[in-house]
Amino acid sequence: MRDPEVGERLRSALAGTTQRLGEAGVPSPSVDARALIAHAAGTERHLVLLDALPEAFEARLEELTVRRESREPLQIILGRAPFRRLMLAVRPGVFIPRPETELAVDILRERSRGPLTDVIDLCAGSGALGAAVLDEIPDSRVLSVEIDPAAAALAAENLERAGAGRGRILRADLLQDVPELSAHAPVDAVLSNPPYIPAGAVPRDAEVLRHDPHRALFGGGDDGLEVPRAVIAWARRLLRPGGLLVMEHADVQGPSTRRAADECGGFDHLSTARDLTGRDRFLVARRAPGEPADGSERLSR
Repeated sequence: MRDPEVGERLRSALAGTTQRLGEAGVPSPSVDARALIAHAAGTERHLVLLDALPEAFEARLEELTVRRESREPLQIILGRAPFRRLMLAVRPGVFIPRPETELAVDILRERSRGPLTDVIDLCAGSGALGAAVLDEIPDSRVLSVEIDPAAAALAAENLERAGAGRGRILRADLLQDVPELSAHAPVDAVLSNPPYIPAGAVPRDAEVLRHDPHRALFGGGDDGLEVPRAVIAWARRLLRPGGLLVMEHADVQGPSTRRAADECGGFDHLSTARDLTGRDRFLVARRAPGEPADGSERLSR
């Protein structure tokens, strides 16, 4: 039987933390409060199942609450973020996986023709997309490409946890020629959640602006599409005939990314897939048959 004192401490903690987070403008104060309380208690069990609390519970919760009040992202505080069936490791300075990105894996599985044995994840960040592929497609192999050393190290951990021995990391700048990446062609699919915010735009969410690395947000150029265009060019170069590119973009960039893929050439099917809120979110491009396998000349445009 649970000590009544434990129940009282939990009720007090939940009420106080929820109020403080609400006053700080946190969008989901009750949900975040419960997560912080569980973290302070050192448990993943439901709070009603707890029959004991650490002596330092209140002090630890206070520390966590202050961090969340300052709008430090919950995922960074907890050191983890859910992504499809996985719980990914998260660290400061690395782009935090977003729920909307999860749909890319569904699009890949629904629209691909043939096997998904070899998949490349460009601009991998924490490795979320590649890890999900390894988790959900047992025979797959994934190469995740990332320029930032901290993100690459974290992605390596998440890939290994999701599919031991089947994921690799390559540190590379997609705006340059990368012979080691070219050597992986042909592959069955390319996934990417590249940076795509235009240079003059400012993210509306303060947590994004303060805590996500700018390199992972701003895509280069006035339209934010310098890196996405490089992703498209690499997809043309890497994909086998019939292979699929699924690339996330901003909800206003559907026409621009389709036009970029059309100008790149080498694709016989271009479309825009919507997210669960009905907003344009993903470029879907199928590699055309009968085209040269090497599109390296497109990378210098």
